[in-house]
Amino acid sequence: MRKKIVVGMSGGVDSSVAAWLLKEQGYEVIGVTMQIWQEETETVQEENGGCCGFQAVEDARRVAEQLEIPYYVMNFKEEFRKSVIDYFTAEYLAGRTPNPCIACNRYVKWEALLRRSLEIGAQGIATGHYARVKRLENGRYVVCRSAAASKDQTYALYNLTQDQLARTWMPVGAYTKEEIRKMAVRMGLRTADKPDSQEICFVPDKDYAGFIERTAGKPSPEGNFVRADGTVLGRHKGIIHYTVGQRRGLGLAMGRRVAVTEIRPESNEVVIGEQEDVWTDRLLAERLNFMAVPDLEGEREAEARIRYNHRGAPCTVRRTGADQVSVIFHEPVRAVTPGQAVVFYDGELVLGGGTIVR
Repeated sequence: MRKKIVVGMSGGVDSSVAAWLLKEQGYEVIGVTMQIWQEETETVQEENGGCCGFQAVEDARRVAEQLEIPYYVMNFKEEFRKSVIDYFTAEYLAGRTPNPCIACNRYVKWEALLRRSLEIGAQGIATGHYARVKRLENGRYVVCRSAAASKDQTYALYNLTQDQLARTWMPVGAYTKEEIRKMAVRMGLRTADKPDSQEICFVPDKDYAGFIERTAGKPSPEGNFVRADGTVLGRHKGIIHYTVGQRRGLGLAMGRRVAVTEIRPESNEVVIGEQEDVWTDRLLAERLNFMAVPDLEGEREAEARIRYNHRGAPCTVRRTGADQVSVIFHEPVRAVTPGQAVVFYDGELVLGGGTIVR
């Protein structure tokens, strides 16, 4: 009996080819687009699209017709609002810089979609992520780096559970982006030349502060720019407009380039320092999730990425609490940002990761 796999189809070329690859491999494939945009009208969805707008649904539907596979649109608005939008807003209001894609992957694209897929008799789900899933000799499931280094998406997948990974297919991870587009052209898929989405899907205009204020129903209050010792330097527009390491858009006439080094939500202050002040050789992380190993005891050497586009840096990871690790980098790294993830690697394997607290 053929395995039935639900493919999350975003309307892009990667998920389109993922569905085709699995069908070619003999799986029974069902295409699903997750309806997550909060507005009801098609006009609003199309204008605010990203991977969840009306045009994405139409592109995915047409690809499913070309591939001759069943296709459905499933409503995940409530799950997306609770797990992504509310989290995104709360983190910014608390002076942290969240990564909504990590939350969406764990709690919506996997937890909610996988549950719904199992309910309709599927054995698992597949996506168009540039990553690979492998089962190690110790029985653990792990995410591995993609064959396309420049497109690798493992950073945003570190928080998946063992149960989720055991039921996950990522067929695109074995290929480069160029190879995926060539396959799409060869198959005549309408998404073959569709450009990649570069923005957060629910904030396509990149006005995060405006989105947060609308969602929270109130403006972010102005406050003081200060030095680390509390000396007032000027006024800021509200802490949601800033992130650690930011140099542009500060509106301060300092006569030299300065940067945000800390955000203090309790006093509504944004701390300004020199360029060298945003470099550090250590951080603390909590809310841990491990993949290649069941847990971390003592300490071990690893490579760590502190943001999505960070190339990674060698470090020592040390257990310091029940749900806490400290990370000591061999050389200083720039702009360690509370709220972002730190993800640990052993070569191509994701060891695990956590959320940076300081």
